[in-house]
Amino acid sequence: MKAFTIEKNEFLKKDVKGYYCTDYIAYERRSEVKNYPMFLLTLKNDPNKDWWASKLKSAEKNLLDLILNNLPKISDEVKLKPLTVCVIPRSKADNTYRSDQLLFKETIKNAVNQLGINFINGTGFIARHTNTKTTHLRKPIKGFINDGLIPYPGITKDTCHISEKIIGKDILLIDDIYTKGINIDEDAIQALIDNGANSVLFYAIGKTI
Repeated sequence: MKAFTIEKNEFLKKDVKGYYCTDYIAYERRSEVKNYPMFLLTLKNDPNKDWWASKLKSAEKNLLDLILNNLPKISDEVKLKPLTVCVIPRSKADNTYRSDQLLFKETIKNAVNQLGINFINGTGFIARHTNTKTTHLRKPIKGFINDGLIPYPGITKDTCHISEKIIGKDILLIDDIYTKGINIDEDAIQALIDNGANSVLFYAIGKTI
């Protein structure tokens, strides 16, 4: 696990400390990255994939092991207990996904529940109600309409419900992949701060190089 800084910009009013596990690069160039996190793509389970159950279970275990290992390290380093764990929602409205397309969030919830009193399950505290553009898709998928707006300052507030339970809490916000310049994560961090979070840290499995 490595630390980095999410720098302030038009989406984010101040620098925020972040952590990530591994470098990430486009699937077509995956051979350039050691221990490429294929399980992240599996967990997305996009309509053109529809992975079988055993493959999804294996991907869940890979993610669960990382979360169980890394979250206590973050908590100990920043000396914030408890941390309320929230998750960046997928780009489309939550109710448009099958349960096997929401396994990233479900696995994090399971991990937080296993970790105990130093972590609060806030995985449902940010819920997408309006579609946004899916930014990671480079080619059209048959039968999939990639509707919605591209990221703009305030898109999280406009397209998500944010629970009042974040007020006064120290938040650890988790995403699968962080990519500088996309600004989904920056905007979500600012939305949490604006809605009353005491502080926000960020954690991603992969960080795009």
